[in-house]
Amino acid sequence: MRRLTRAPNIAIGALWVDILRQAGIAASMQRYFLGAAAGELPPDQCLPEIWVTHDEQEAQAQTVLRDLQHVQQRRWVCACGERVEGGFESCWACGLDMPA
Repeated sequence: MRRLTRAPNIAIGALWVDILRQAGIAASMQRYFLGAAAGELPPDQCLPEIWVTHDEQEAQAQTVLRDLQHVQQRRWVCACGERVEGGFESCWACGLDMPA
């Protein structure tokens, strides 16, 4: 069992673990509630940790998390001329759906 990384909070840590599991990687999160001890312990030691159960899956897990953190954002120009960025599937100016 190896520690893969620290998550900034429990919600993101749970999301990362779910994505790793969907990729077929046995992963778990440790230190769920240690954040309450911040101040008594160094804050960086209180963050949730993501662990990989099988050492041989560590490289694959690193790749999955790196790809997750560098997702290309879509950009498209609506028929009304508005430039739409991010994960939006409809124009915020006129409401038209993103073209296929």
